Amino acid sequence: MNVAAAITGAVGLALGFVIGGLVNDGTATPPETNGPATATTVDQPAATHEKVRLRIASTAPTTLPVIGSHGKRLEELVSTMSGGDLEVRLFEPGALVPALEVFDAVSSGSVDGGWSVSSYWAGKVPALQFFNSVPFGPETAEQFAWMRYGGGRELYEEIYHRYNIHPLVCWFIPQDGSGWFRKPIDSPEDFRGLKIRFLGLGGRVLEKFGASTQLLAGGDIYPALELGTIDAAEFSMPVIDEQVGFQEVAKHYYMPGWHQSASMGEAIFNLDRWNALGDQYRAMLETACGENSLDAIAYGEAIQAPALRSLEKDGVTIHRWPPEILDAFHEAWQEVVADEAKTDPDFARVWESLSAFRQDYALWRQYSRLD
Repeated sequence: MNVAAAITGAVGLALGFVIGGLVNDGTATPPETNGPATATTVDQPAATHEKVRLRIASTAPTTLPVIGSHGKRLEELVSTMSGGDLEVRLFEPGALVPALEVFDAVSSGSVDGGWSVSSYWAGKVPALQFFNSVPFGPETAEQFAWMRYGGGRELYEEIYHRYNIHPLVCWFIPQDGSGWFRKPIDSPEDFRGLKIRFLGLGGRVLEKFGASTQLLAGGDIYPALELGTIDAAEFSMPVIDEQVGFQEVAKHYYMPGWHQSASMGEAIFNLDRWNALGDQYRAMLETACGENSLDAIAYGEAIQAPALRSLEKDGVTIHRWPPEILDAFHEAWQEVVADEAKTDPDFARVWESLSAFRQDYALWRQYSRLD
C-alpha cells in the first residue's frame, strides 16, 4: 500500500469511523507535565515543529502480519502526517529490552513506548487482559462499542496511568486458532498433564483441566514446541501460525478461538513522554492508530482462508471443537472469572463493565444477526 498516496482519504475515514472513538477524544487526556528532555525525546510542544523521535520496543517480529507489520505501518503513517517531524521507530523484540519486559521499560521511561498486547502483563495487572481478548467474549464490532461508548476506554486509561503508561488501541486481529497439538483432543481430560503455551485468561481455563500453561513470547514458542519443552501451543490467527511453522511439528489445529473471539493490540507510551508531546503530536498518534486499526481489521479478515487451505495441503487436520468441549471450557471460564473477581477489585470492575454492556447489547445482537 502506498501510504503517502492514501493518507488523506484513509485518515479522514478513520476519523469518522467508530474506531476513531477508541483513541482519546480529549475527555481522558492526562494533564500536561514537563518530563525531562532526553536524546530520544524532545518535550517541546509539537506546535514548535521540533523533531521528535520515539523509540518503541516491539514484542512481535515485524515480519509477522498485523501484530508486527502494522507497527512498521504506523511508522509510515506518522512520518507522512508529520512531514517527518515526528519519528516513530519500532525496534525488533529484544533489540531494546526482552519482549516480556516491555511494560516495565515503558513505565520507567527507559524506552519511549511499546508495541504489544495487554495480556502479556497478566502477571502484573490481571485486569488489563480484558483489553486484549476475553474467553467467549465480544467480536470486534461489539468490542469497539464497549471501548468507545461502554466505558472500556476510560477504565483502560485509568489502570494504565497508575503505572505511568498511556495506551492507544492500535490494531486488531480476527479470532485466533486455539491450539496446535501432536494428538487429537477428544475430551477435556486430555489436557491433564499437558504442557502448553497459552495466552491470557484462556490459559487459566485450561489449568482447571490439569494443563500446565506457560506464557512465552512469540519468538520462543516454535523452538519450545520443536524441542519438546512444551507439548502444545496456541499463538495467533492462522496466517501467522502458518508463517511461524507450527505445522512442521504438530498436525492437529483446533478452531474456533474460544479464548480470543477478537484480539485488540496496543501502542503504549511512557506517560511523561506522552504528556510532553503536545496536542498536535498526540493527535497524530491517536489518528494514525485509529486508521491502522481499521486497516488491520480488513487485512486480517482477508488473508485467513488462503492460509487455512495451505495448512490443509501440508497435512494439517483442522478440527472444530465439539459442543461438549466448548461447554466445558465455558463452565470453567465462569469459575475462573468469579475466582479472580473476588480477589482483584480492578478485575471485578472491568468484568462488571463489560458484562453489563454485553447484556444490554444482546438485544441488538438478537434482532440484527441472521441465524
